[in-house]
Formats: sequence, C-alpha cells, structure tokens
Amino acid sequence: MLLGRTKPLRSAWLIWSVLASLSAASNLAEGAGDSAWFVCVQAGATLLVFVLSFRFGTGSFVRSYDGAVLALALVGLGLWWLTHTAIYALAISIAVSALGGWVTISKAYKAPETETASCWILSVIASAMAIVSVGSLDPVLLAYPAYLLVLYLGILTAIFLGRQRGAAPVSVLQRNRASTVVQLRVEPPLTRKRAA
Repeated sequence: MLLGRTKPLRSAWLIWSVLASLSAASNLAEGAGDSAWFVCVQAGATLLVFVLSFRFGTGSFVRSYDGAVLALALVGLGLWWLTHTAIYALAISIAVSALGGWVTISKAYKAPETETASCWILSVIASAMAIVSVGSLDPVLLAYPAYLLVLYLGILTAIFLGRQRGAAPVSVLQRNRASTVVQLRVEPPLTRKRAA
C-alpha cells in the first residue's frame, strides 16, 4: 500500500474490521486458548488496513449494501446479548464477511495488479496454523480460521486467474482508445491529400 501497488477496497475492509472484531470477541467469550492469538492479531491487522485505506485505498466507505451488512452484524450482536451465546454473532459475522469477501475476490480477478499475492499467501499460512492451534475439534473455535482459509485461497485463485486472463495489464477499452488515437493521427493527412 505504501508503495502504491496495493489498493484495498475501503468498504470491504470496513466490513471486515467490524466482523473480525466480533469474531475475536466471540472466540474469547467461548474460551479460545492459543487460537485466540490468531483471531485477535487478525482483527488488529484488519483494523490497521482499514485505517490505512483512508489514505491508500480505493472506493467509498459505506454504500447502501455496506449499511445492510453492518446492520446484520448488529443483529448478530443483539442475538449474542439476548441468548448469551457467542455462536450467533460468529455465524452471522462469517456469513456477512463472506459477502464482503466476494467483492474482494471479484476485484482481485478484474484488477489483479491491485492486490499483493504474498500478503494473501501469508494469510493462508496463518489461517492453516490457526486451525492447528485450536487443538481440538471444537466447531465454534474452528469456524472462523477455516472460513478465512477458504476466503484467502479464493482471493489467491482470483489473482492467479486474473493474471492468466490477460498477460498484459492493458484492457480492451485502453487498446480501443489507443487504436482510435492512431486512426485520428493517420486519417487527417489522407483526407488532405484527397482534397488536394
């Protein structure tokens, strides 16, 4: 981001910041041990990227879609408060985060140069290590790192496919504009010769 190569989508990172914080809180409430380090560091890193997106990101912060997503996150918080069971907040935050993840996957495919693959590779490794660190088959504690592993693999796949789709970063529209400019430069002299 600081070098201007990666452009985080502001609205997606806002959503992920809220949801990662909810997931970290719900994991802590459910008694996560060593695996709590992953969810807490992940929430902190997500918040950091969101803050940096003010200066280095792209897109708006809140669209109507994003407002609906954040409202669903509040529903999850309300269910947690009413039932005293963190699983509701966790389930809703994962489902809603997946919607935000789809936006990033789409962006990574259409504009792979705006994402840094090494960042997502490290995230895949961290998610896999978090799954191992749970140390038991507790579905509540495994759900969030397993979801993130799938999400990060999806983003990496989109980057790879996006790069394969077009070896050159020039889009069809840019190629058409370039050919139009060439035609405009060539046609006026031919027109003058015919008129003479």
